[in-house]
Amino acid sequence: MKRIILSLLIISFLSIQPAYPYWIWTPKSGKWVNPKNLPKDNPQEQFAYAKAFLDNDKFEEAKREFRKLLKAYPKSAEAAESQYYLGAIEEKQGRLYEAFQAYQMVIDKYPFSERIQEIIEKEYRIGERFMAGEKRKAMGIELPVDNPAIEIFTKVVENSTYGPFAPKAQYKLGLVLKGLMRYYEAEDEFSKLVTRYPDSEWASAAKFQIASCRASLSKGPAYDQGAAEEAKEKFEVFVKEHPDAVLSLDAQKNISQIREKEAEGYYNIGRFYEKQRQFESAKIYYNDIIDNYSESSFAKDAAIRLQIMEHKDEK
Repeated sequence: MKRIILSLLIISFLSIQPAYPYWIWTPKSGKWVNPKNLPKDNPQEQFAYAKAFLDNDKFEEAKREFRKLLKAYPKSAEAAESQYYLGAIEEKQGRLYEAFQAYQMVIDKYPFSERIQEIIEKEYRIGERFMAGEKRKAMGIELPVDNPAIEIFTKVVENSTYGPFAPKAQYKLGLVLKGLMRYYEAEDEFSKLVTRYPDSEWASAAKFQIASCRASLSKGPAYDQGAAEEAKEKFEVFVKEHPDAVLSLDAQKNISQIREKEAEGYYNIGRFYEKQRQFESAKIYYNDIIDNYSESSFAKDAAIRLQIMEHKDEK
């Protein structure tokens, strides 16, 4: 009987023995910890361990180990690389906004990383994808946020004010805002481009967009004659400065549309005076249309109204 009891005690002791090493006491933290949760003895080993998971497309395991390195060895040379790879993994997984945030963390925390220029380009490309209609999602659910391209392009410009991606990021930022009908903000961003990067290949296009924003403002619910006049002047300057540019054709079309709108406004004023039987005032506006807006569709109508009033005068 004693032998049986002794055998059971030995078996019981051996059965629980393997579980013991998974928890050890650490005097530094004053806690029992699972060795599985501890980083390797140095950042080089920890980085190699994390990278091995990444190389085998085990993304979640890789992220866990890279984060472990960042927590244990935040000031090591491997920390910047770990943060970079966190962004690369998020990008591989299609989580573009999270990738941008991870990449930006490299710039914010490790500005001397050799990856900075590469990261700026990656951020720019992510911004372009959002601009093209990519939706920000989390856990497969679309999040109700403004277009992330605004934040991303803004950061690209801030990260490298005079770098190769800054002028086009500035231009794309203006385009995104314009697409959201935030015309005043868009015009401001295009103006920054013209001021900061006057020799950039994007500067002339920005001038066109400034005029286009003015024109869009003039087409609001209440016709803004002042904005329309400003837009027309800016388009005319653009055509004069860039007569051979492709955008000059669009500028000419915008000028024609604005002049058509101006002619319509003068025609409506003429009709108002005519209905008030203030014929001399009405004639001034009709003649102005014929003399200065002869290409408009209202020139013919103005001529007809003048003939009608002449017949009334004869009677």
